[in-house]
Amino acid sequence: MRRTLLIGILGPVGVFIVINSVSLYRQSLGAATLAYDRTLLASAKTIGEQLDVVGYDDLAVLLAKVPYSALEAFEADNQSHMYYRVSDLSGEMVSGFAELPFWRGRIPDRAAYSALVDFYDASFRNEPVRVAVLLQPVASERGRGMAVVQVAETLELREALARRILVDTLWRQLLLMAVIAALVVWVVQRATRPVRRLSEELAGRSEADLGPIDAPDAPRELRPLIDATTEVMGRLQRLLDHQKRFVRDSAHQLRTPLAVLKAQVQSARRGDMPPEQALGEISQTVERATLLANQMLSLAKVEQLRQQPESERLDWAPVARDVALDVSPLVADKALDFDFDASPAPVRAHRWMLQELTRNLLHNAIKHSPAGARLAVSVRAEDGEAWLEIHDEGPGISAELRQRLFAPFSAGDVANGSGLGLAICREIVQALGGRIALDNRSADSRRAAGLTATVRLPLDNSP
Repeated sequence: MRRTLLIGILGPVGVFIVINSVSLYRQSLGAATLAYDRTLLASAKTIGEQLDVVGYDDLAVLLAKVPYSALEAFEADNQSHMYYRVSDLSGEMVSGFAELPFWRGRIPDRAAYSALVDFYDASFRNEPVRVAVLLQPVASERGRGMAVVQVAETLELREALARRILVDTLWRQLLLMAVIAALVVWVVQRATRPVRRLSEELAGRSEADLGPIDAPDAPRELRPLIDATTEVMGRLQRLLDHQKRFVRDSAHQLRTPLAVLKAQVQSARRGDMPPEQALGEISQTVERATLLANQMLSLAKVEQLRQQPESERLDWAPVARDVALDVSPLVADKALDFDFDASPAPVRAHRWMLQELTRNLLHNAIKHSPAGARLAVSVRAEDGEAWLEIHDEGPGISAELRQRLFAPFSAGDVANGSGLGLAICREIVQALGGRIALDNRSADSRRAAGLTATVRLPLDNSP
């Protein structure tokens, strides 16, 4: 953040300072040129005032007695040198430096000064110079004429002044950038102090601590991040708790059938019972252990799918119909009067969840239904919810069993069940945001007494 702010702020400021410095240097050089041009003009006027003339107009002869010392007053600290030349309009030299080329230009139409003056850049004695040309009228009692006064000055003083102005400006601009950088660092340090404190708190936590993050002094901008992190940590805590519970329950529940199976095998090897009876008991134990393992894996898969938000829009009716077809052999074994009624009921869920939910409830209903009894299944949409109802004519559930029916390993039939079927159903329903209920039903004119399992899930009305 500090680097981003420094680059984002100092970058544009630095570009602006460079552009501003170049512009300022040019302006300073222009101002220095204008100021020293005035000095050149003053020098030319001083020289022009010391000229004399004999004769008139074309016959005028200019006379000049201008010592070079007259220009020393305009030379500053020996940093620059001045040269002059006085000529008539034809270019014939009257006084000064003969090497200085005669002016061949023209007076600007709009001069900046109230004089016939022109300024131009040239080279004299291998040095760049600035030259002022003044057309000076000369009059005396003996004549009248026109003189061309040229004064040249080397550029050291002008350039030194422009450089000094540029350097003074640059160090002030650099000082400004340093102040801005220091302020940015200070502000970022101060603004990120809660973040650093929060980082230290999280770094100091143990691996098992996934509790909520307590940061009451955190800025409002960090609250969404803190809340999201707390939510993720909560999901991780639930996942870890589920894994620990799964490992604990697996170790506890699988130990019993494996011990029973070992004892049965040892008994069969000793010949304690007939082989047919021993193999039958071993087969029953293996079936129970297989059912337990499959249901425990299903319970773990429910939690895995709960952590995956990717789901699809499904119609519960065809899913329930497919499950009913799968369990039809069990229905036929008991000669049940099976009634299936389904209408469209779209929900958003994982297909496996709907299948496992419906299959577990149907298995329970078939297992507890007497032979030849009636079993009714209905799927419908009602009051903004998708309903699954399964009516059997079994013995129902006791008040004592109802208190722990949805808890894992709380089977109503200990001999034939693992106690995980309804726990799986409850986990699936909670993951899908729905409700499940098992209610004893009294006999009426339509149905015999029994148990009704009802599941309600939110309807998905999206197109």
